Amino acid sequence: MDQIKGTIGRWQGAGLMATTLLGTGVFVLPQMTIATAGNDALFAWLLLTFAIIPVTLVFGRLAGAFPHAAGPAYFVEKAFGRTAGRSIGLIFLLVVPLGAPAAILMTFQFVEAIVPVSGWSEVAMQLGLLVVLFLLNYRGIHVSVKLQFVLTIAIVSVVALMFGAGGMNLHKLESISAGTSSDAGLIMAAAGIAFWSFLGVEAMTHLANDFKDPNKDMIPAMMIGTVLVGVIYLACTGLLLMTQVDTGTGAGLAMVASFDSLLGGYGAQVIGILGIAGGLATVNVYTASVSRLLWSFSREGILPSYFASLNRHQVPVRALSAVLLAMALVIVLTYVSGQKLEHLMAWTNGVFVIIYLMSMLAAAKLLSKRYLPLVAIGSLFCIMLAFALGSSMLYALIMILVVAPILCWQKNHLSRKQQLQV
Repeated sequence: MDQIKGTIGRWQGAGLMATTLLGTGVFVLPQMTIATAGNDALFAWLLLTFAIIPVTLVFGRLAGAFPHAAGPAYFVEKAFGRTAGRSIGLIFLLVVPLGAPAAILMTFQFVEAIVPVSGWSEVAMQLGLLVVLFLLNYRGIHVSVKLQFVLTIAIVSVVALMFGAGGMNLHKLESISAGTSSDAGLIMAAAGIAFWSFLGVEAMTHLANDFKDPNKDMIPAMMIGTVLVGVIYLACTGLLLMTQVDTGTGAGLAMVASFDSLLGGYGAQVIGILGIAGGLATVNVYTASVSRLLWSFSREGILPSYFASLNRHQVPVRALSAVLLAMALVIVLTYVSGQKLEHLMAWTNGVFVIIYLMSMLAAAKLLSKRYLPLVAIGSLFCIMLAFALGSSMLYALIMILVVAPILCWQKNHLSRKQQLQV
């Protein structure tokens, strides 16, 4: 069994997309953007939501037309050749074990809201989450898809309930928006942070073969999920501004305080449980995506053939185990070195800006001309984000400079070997 059979439908895919994007950030990122840009955070989220729609449409069309476990790496390879495509694939492989621990660190802000934990006990619990991820993925992504669809409904319901409890105080929100300074620098800085919320658009393309009909269902599933997530992030940001809770550094989870203010208590438990589940959902999808990419590269001879097998549930379990072990190593090293969450997020965002931009450029060659306006908007969006991230882009550029020459050498070495055999 060396092929993956599709089991996901349109609405299951939309739920998977939504929980992937909501994930760790839904109750944390609005607070971080307000701390950065104040009331301007609303404009940052609005800008980002509109800007990500053309990117999502392009990714959805690419995944529907060219379903492949390598996702963006496959698109770039078809457009610009083997070295470019495999470079994108390898930097994705290398960054997910860095981004996933960042997501887990963010998730543990919700754990600490319920049960105070620190030191090596916290590290042990984080490693325990990786065991849960292995169990969730062992029988296939369709198992967690159903759970994540329920989670999406739960998160939407809680946000709607909070708005209802606040009396849908839109007049107050309008007055807040009217009082913004509209500082372009602050808005872009907040958008650079908020970009973390939409990491997952490209991850869905790795799962195209898990859909029953990717050509028909990828775009609707991805668009429903993306728009829903944008609305929820805007709503959460508006709730924090309306309730005027403390969003500063060291203030704790502002969404917990907002929930308590509007609904009279139990915010730590409700927001905490949803935050933990959402964080687990995000890391789960990335784990599934990167294990499929590792499996794909193994089948193509880029990486050792050890990772090329599937278990009886059509899951690349060896690749899955390797990815989770890499995440475990990064979690331990992050704790020992004392790295901050913000640094891990910024470095991860920088790599994904490169992946998104190269995918947009690949779409310009692979898709029909009617997609060119969407490609142009998506490319401009990526370039603007790169400027917003500033020096954090250096990590991504260094990775490209290291990976590309190695792949060029590998390509030339194999060519010479084949010539000698002839």
